[in-house]
Amino acid sequence: MARRVSRARTARRIAAGAAYGGGGLGLVGAAAVGLVVAEMQFAKRTVGTGLPDPPRADGLYGSEFGGPELSPGPLRLGMLGDSTAAGLGVRRARQTPGALLASGLAAVAERPVQLRNVALSGAMSDDLDRQTGLLLDGDEPPPDVCVIMIGANDVTRRMPPTQSVRLLTSAVRRLRLAGSEVVVGTCPDLGTIEPVYQPLRWLARRVSRQLAAAQTIGVVALGARTVSMGDLLGPEFAANPREMFGPDSYHPSAEGYATAAMAVLPTLCAALALWPESDRLDVSRNEDMLPVAKAASAAAGQAGTEVTAARGPWVLLKHRRRRRVPATDPDPAHAGAGAEAGAGAGAPETPVS
Repeated sequence: MARRVSRARTARRIAAGAAYGGGGLGLVGAAAVGLVVAEMQFAKRTVGTGLPDPPRADGLYGSEFGGPELSPGPLRLGMLGDSTAAGLGVRRARQTPGALLASGLAAVAERPVQLRNVALSGAMSDDLDRQTGLLLDGDEPPPDVCVIMIGANDVTRRMPPTQSVRLLTSAVRRLRLAGSEVVVGTCPDLGTIEPVYQPLRWLARRVSRQLAAAQTIGVVALGARTVSMGDLLGPEFAANPREMFGPDSYHPSAEGYATAAMAVLPTLCAALALWPESDRLDVSRNEDMLPVAKAASAAAGQAGTEVTAARGPWVLLKHRRRRRVPATDPDPAHAGAGAEAGAGAGAPETPVS
């Protein structure tokens, strides 16, 4: 309990610094962060790089529900962020998180979904302004909903957390002002990376959870929702690293991305008022209404947890039921030039706990 209170206090301090231009690191000092960075860089060298660029998955999903010419037309989904949002490490377009979420959203809404993914492998939060511009500055209408996954590279490249949160909230504010709903997958738990050893594994976990909690505080204030990436969404990653991580032992595998998408999909649908559970609290699932800093701290330590605004300084802490998502390639008639198509539909949507 004392550790959670400490994390909540640090998250408030980082979020306040982001709002008012501060730059402190909070309870974990610069020297400690330097050790984490050195270890993470060593881990990257150990596992190696050289992964091919993620497959392009832009295109129309759920075309069986109607074409783009039919009223009211497809829902528009934007993906922003780093390599996790881009889907680095998988070979097929339908295995990327954007494709999985677009397929799942189409199945729930019974309406086609047009996906545009502007995420960039290696991106930090300072690239979000460019990515947001790609979605908003053209002739196309803004996305109905956007998913942002960001934060890991901010930690490993020593971006001050206050700057990281400030850049994220600036992008969220632009999207919200344009009329888009926003769901943010917060900084993942870097303590799950296998080549990072104790005691730096514990320190990596602490630093990344502090940033995740601060991201939640800043984002929820703007009317967006967050989903905790935690240890990349569930004890499955810690228990089955060979299955959940890809060939570099750093990025998720296809199964890992599917697990992440299952956790994000309910919040994505709830943001568009498409989820049957709505925003009512389920006490049997340990859901609660809490002050934002306390909820942000709790969410950072429990993967898959949603935080969304309620009233005043209070927010909802929810553990929505996961759902499997169909694995469908974009319609070849409407896909982007680099998108893989023609693999057919995957498993039907099935609720899971």
